[in-house]
Amino acid sequence: MRNFFTEIDKNKSKSVMIIVGFFVFNILFTYIISLYYGPGSFGGMFITSMLISFATAFGSYFYSDQIILSLSGAHEVIRKDNPEIYNLVENLCLAAGLPTPKIYIIEDTAMNAFATGRDPKHGVVCLTTGIISRLSKQELEGVIAHELAHIGNFDIRLASLVSVMVGTTVLIADWVSHGIFYSSSDDREINPIHIALLLIVLVSAPVVATMIQLSISRNREYLADATAASLTRYPEGLASALEKISGDKEILEAANGATAHLYISNPFSNQKAIVSNLFSTHPPIEERIKRLREM
Repeated sequence: MRNFFTEIDKNKSKSVMIIVGFFVFNILFTYIISLYYGPGSFGGMFITSMLISFATAFGSYFYSDQIILSLSGAHEVIRKDNPEIYNLVENLCLAAGLPTPKIYIIEDTAMNAFATGRDPKHGVVCLTTGIISRLSKQELEGVIAHELAHIGNFDIRLASLVSVMVGTTVLIADWVSHGIFYSSSDDREINPIHIALLLIVLVSAPVVATMIQLSISRNREYLADATAASLTRYPEGLASALEKISGDKEILEAANGATAHLYISNPFSNQKAIVSNLFSTHPPIEERIKRLREM
């Protein structure tokens, strides 16, 4: 039997290691590129790309919740609108030591949920009407606890940090690609092997960066599951909910490529191809259920 506190510690440590590794990867990537342009180009190239990436992440960090809720067609509910859901969220927040987030509902019979907001004081939990009506109270409690875990674990903040690192990699790769293919050539003699290595790095680095980002996203799902289990003290509630959600054949009309990663279960999970699973933001739901039932 897994201890959910051990699972939480393990997933947190793994996230830290991945982030540190990602940062080192970005530095090495930039350094290899700078060898082509000259050692003096490293600092300026890396700092400029970081600043642009931070500026982009800053805007998404403060306004992404409203954009996401608008794209999803969600509307806010207060206690008098749905006292049962409001009380369920409020009680779990008391147990978790979190402020009660705003609660939004999507009018859709598909079963899904997500959380957004940059920190616990600005948190939002969003549920579909389908998940509210089709899950038992214990199952719904597990789902809400999972979403509150994303808020309490500052996953939105982490996602912003990772986006900066991915953005840095992509920006540098884009600049260098344009520099190689579109700028006028100079009189330097360039080793063909060096050019081949540079091209390999330019093609592979953005893919590797994206894979690292997805790895962090999947790891945080495991962490949120374990945190939810520790909060409710009933892992089976969430495991049973995930089982029902994974068997739901209804399409969530509100989901799109920009918001899919936020949901408790990938709304496009019917795509079973190996490639789509490889680039999925969610770990296999069967593995999530297995881990929960081992706690």
